Amino acid sequence: MTVAIGVTTYLEPVVMGLWSRPGSMLPQVYSDCLIGAGAAVVTLPPQPPTPEAVARVLDGVDGLMLTGGKDVDARLYGQEPHPENDAPRPDRDAWETALVRAAIELDLPFLVICRGLQVLNVTLGGTLIQHLPDVIGSNRYSYGNAVFADNPVITVPGTSAATILGEGLTVKSYHHQALDRVADGLTVTAYGDDSIVQAVDVDAMTFGVAVQWHPEESPDDLRLFEALVAAASR
Repeated sequence: MTVAIGVTTYLEPVVMGLWSRPGSMLPQVYSDCLIGAGAAVVTLPPQPPTPEAVARVLDGVDGLMLTGGKDVDARLYGQEPHPENDAPRPDRDAWETALVRAAIELDLPFLVICRGLQVLNVTLGGTLIQHLPDVIGSNRYSYGNAVFADNPVITVPGTSAATILGEGLTVKSYHHQALDRVADGLTVTAYGDDSIVQAVDVDAMTFGVAVQWHPEESPDDLRLFEALVAAASR
């Protein structure tokens, strides 16, 4: 049976012929990777996160994926925003926070990507490095101008990341933030060669995997998506 994976979307200005207005938008690479891994895709645009809406949405899918996008509002983890941060997107922050919290309670398999990792950490009480160049002295994780950077990732032996991906790999990065204080209930499963956290697992879940990079930008390597689909099938 084909599993259904719910995927969060961006809410951005969209141009459609003569029309330009806000719209629910998902880069095709995300859905292509899930479809390639054997899933059906259900898009989940930002909306008021009522308990009823969250429960109904998650009841209709077998797994969940949070996608990349704008920075999480720093005020959600008790800090003032860095000047380089994106303007807050409270609608998406609230919706995705509610989804990931409910998914953890339900043990609903999920894969969360880039911003999704940061949403997860903040939801569980962690904090973020707001601007990596201030800490590591370079822009190696985000060149800007829509150019993805290649960076090494080293997995922690015995973790899900090592099981799925092996000892290490080169990934596509596009982020100027990263995890600082890792929330209780998360286990780090991969680092960069500079010790920046690159992946975590949710301890209480059968499959709750979060990565800082963009696996959808490496469509010839579907291992993370296949692992999500396999977990959702179970």
